[in-house]
Amino acid sequence: MATGLSVHIGLNQVDPTAYDGWSGELGAGEQDAVDMARLADAAGFDVTDPLLSAAATAETVTATLEAAAGRLAEGDILFLSYAGHGGQVPDLNHDETGDRLDETWVLYDRQLVDDELFELFGKFAKGVRIWLLSDSCHSGTVAGRLAETLSAQELDRRFRTVEPEEVGRRIRAMPQSVQSAVYRRDRDAYDRIQNTRTAKDLTRIDASVLKISGCQDNQTSADGIVNGLFTGTLLEVWRDGAFAGSYRGLHREVVRRMPPDQTPDFVQAGVANPAFVRQRPFTI
Repeated sequence: MATGLSVHIGLNQVDPTAYDGWSGELGAGEQDAVDMARLADAAGFDVTDPLLSAAATAETVTATLEAAAGRLAEGDILFLSYAGHGGQVPDLNHDETGDRLDETWVLYDRQLVDDELFELFGKFAKGVRIWLLSDSCHSGTVAGRLAETLSAQELDRRFRTVEPEEVGRRIRAMPQSVQSAVYRRDRDAYDRIQNTRTAKDLTRIDASVLKISGCQDNQTSADGIVNGLFTGTLLEVWRDGAFAGSYRGLHREVVRRMPPDQTPDFVQAGVANPAFVRQRPFTI
């Protein structure tokens, strides 16, 4: 019988000393993690206690995923979710073909670069399925444009405010000014992370990875009062297990209910596994 493990990360704040005085306050990151853990438990997963805010350090997240890799074998599944701010650092090892930026999860004490996450995925055995939901965004420069282009009614519906500065605080992306300041200060550390991981190494993933992220790279993910917009919409579609479609079907239905400027992305990595894509979501 297959084993299902789940790991859920949610942050409503970060350590300001690690981010040039920025506390990264959000309203719903922790609740997203708690709700995903509850969903996973109902689906029969072995649920790790959610890593919330101060508990969501880079060391703890890394150790938790390494432990999961040590437990799972061919046919098993990891359900991993992240809810919090996204960031970016310059791509030094040329593993990014588009914007030449590496995406990050903004954890409590530092950013976890996507190179590190791919390296962790490479520790999982062949035939393991990894199902990842990431409710964050990386384009911190879009907030101001949203406030200029969306109607007051739409801004109020999405962000409960029409003030541009408040809109920025309700988007799950580290502000560009903070990204720049943090990278200038901690450049040696972030450069070292990339320089010790080659693009070739990062493609060596024997597991099969399915990821739905909260938006496209040039968009933003909205925070919320109870859940992030993406997570809340996914929960509405899932309807406590009433949804009967596939992973692709889940993605399509979530996209259909989302606003046009926040389009969740569907990405596959590692070893292609068409049967995994066709499965009912959260199936162990």
